[in-house]
Amino acid sequence: MRRETKEIRMGNLLIGGDNPISIQSMCTTNTADVMATVGQIRQLENVGCEVVRLAVPDGDACDALPEILKQVNIPVVADIHFDYRLALASLKAGVHGLRINPGNIGGEQNVREVVSAAKDLGVPIRIGVNGGSLDKKWLDKHGLSATALVESALEHVGLLEKFGFYQTKISVKASDVSLMVDSYRLLSQRVDYPLHLGVTEAGDDFAGLIKSGIGIGALLLDGIGDTIRVSLTASPVKEVYAAKEILKSLGLRKGLQIVSCPTCGRTKIDLIDLATKVKNALTPFEEFDLKVAVMGCVVNGPQEAKEADYGVAGGIGEGLIFAKGKIVKKVHESKLLSELVALIEQKEGIDFGINEVK
Repeated sequence: MRRETKEIRMGNLLIGGDNPISIQSMCTTNTADVMATVGQIRQLENVGCEVVRLAVPDGDACDALPEILKQVNIPVVADIHFDYRLALASLKAGVHGLRINPGNIGGEQNVREVVSAAKDLGVPIRIGVNGGSLDKKWLDKHGLSATALVESALEHVGLLEKFGFYQTKISVKASDVSLMVDSYRLLSQRVDYPLHLGVTEAGDDFAGLIKSGIGIGALLLDGIGDTIRVSLTASPVKEVYAAKEILKSLGLRKGLQIVSCPTCGRTKIDLIDLATKVKNALTPFEEFDLKVAVMGCVVNGPQEAKEADYGVAGGIGEGLIFAKGKIVKKVHESKLLSELVALIEQKEGIDFGINEVK
């Protein structure tokens, strides 16, 4: 069961409470380059990103924000470090959220100004604490531990509460998966603010996917988490696809699921090629709540395919097409993709562009 959290609003998106878990990413562009940044945000929007974060390291980035905001449709969060004036300028530009570390923007008075402006505009703030940049006083007291990350986060949250600000979400990220999981579990026992999940500095699109899947997935299974980001040293588009897959795998979001077997010596069709082609043909329509199985042989194939909405099970140079647990037809290996897609089109009333499927 998902834990109860406060609900906050970020632009047109509600986070926390019983709202769906939202997917975030961060642009890799120079924020001052409006055209490049808008182009990347639109890419992210198109694949299902619901919140995007932008680095705002200087005045040029701030100056670009109004034009960027005019041209995109999802909430934009300004990521601020060191200079509270950049936070104030970002709020004035119209951003929908701030990500700050109150400890590095120059004292309580500066924090008070930022909080006051955010409160007046109804803009939420994410308190972001990372294992790699933890304040020395917490490291000296607790070492690099879940306790240290959580105590640091609570100190910052307490400062915002001191100024009457409660539209807050929190992250306690670490590159070590066990530390990250322990930190969020501990934090969830201490606060009811919405939590933003992520494994920071997770790595490339192999190691990073595995670490993020383990860390984020473990917490979501515990009912912890209101918004997520899969952090990869790769295109942010891959981050969004990965986040969606995590949510679908846990039954937390509907959408297209493709189940395929790993192949073995029993497989007599080119299953790897077929699975890739099925994914490419159907992924653009992933908002449809369908489960499609691509199986290699008669051992597990027919049963798995029957459990799916649609599927194929291979034979010797041929295969069976299934729909809702029933065999529809047997076709040659070369026809498996086109016949599967044609069947889904017919049954679901979806146009996948069958003439282009090969």
